Amino acid sequence: MPRVLALIIISLLTSLPAYSAEGDEILQKVDRNLNPEAFDMYRKLINVEPDGSKKEFIMYSIKKGRDKVASVFLSPASEKGRSTLRVGENMWLYIPNVGKPIRITSLQSVTGGIFNNADIMRLDYSAEYNCDRVDRKEDLMTLHLKAKTRSVAYDGVKMWVDKEKLLPVKIECLTSSGMLIKTLHFKQTSDFGSGIVRPAVIETDSPLHKGYRSVMIFAKIKKKNLPDEAFTLNFLSRIESLR
Repeated sequence: MPRVLALIIISLLTSLPAYSAEGDEILQKVDRNLNPEAFDMYRKLINVEPDGSKKEFIMYSIKKGRDKVASVFLSPASEKGRSTLRVGENMWLYIPNVGKPIRITSLQSVTGGIFNNADIMRLDYSAEYNCDRVDRKEDLMTLHLKAKTRSVAYDGVKMWVDKEKLLPVKIECLTSSGMLIKTLHFKQTSDFGSGIVRPAVIETDSPLHKGYRSVMIFAKIKKKNLPDEAFTLNFLSRIESLR
């Protein structure tokens, strides 16, 4: 009986996914290089259609820890005052004069472009993904990431990382079968002060939406002490007061 039990345990262990401790450590460093532990920032989101027409949004955002992020729209006027909150896998949208916040999902988009809510309300990558392999080539590393749960927007992520800066250069978002959903391009590495040096622009395109493009431009990223209360449903209408 002990031998049978041992064989069962070995079988279970060998069937579990193999994760790279080194890759997870690299991913955590990438997260911290992208974002301080607690900070606020401004972002412009631009959706570009095949005919060249654009729609722009400006947001003020705050983030604390690995899994709490909130934002408020400053423009256009039609969106002003709308706020979003993400705590772990849970997301909400607050619309002034509508009443209580409504639940939203990671695959929806509050801006209607290629960036979905998971992209706009981005947690630390290490909060959602494990690294199962690291490939090295010249000045880049490629991290092969697998989602920790089924509720994550992308089943797999392939992240190209600059070896020296430990910052992403490109990310491919994949289905469980390996089909490409979208590609994120990280550009214009900039010094925001206080040791924050990271890409100021993320552009995305998708084979599922040919001719469409979305751009996210980051500005005024700075470390900031934020109260836990700022990441609650009751505070959604007051996020702009932290500016």
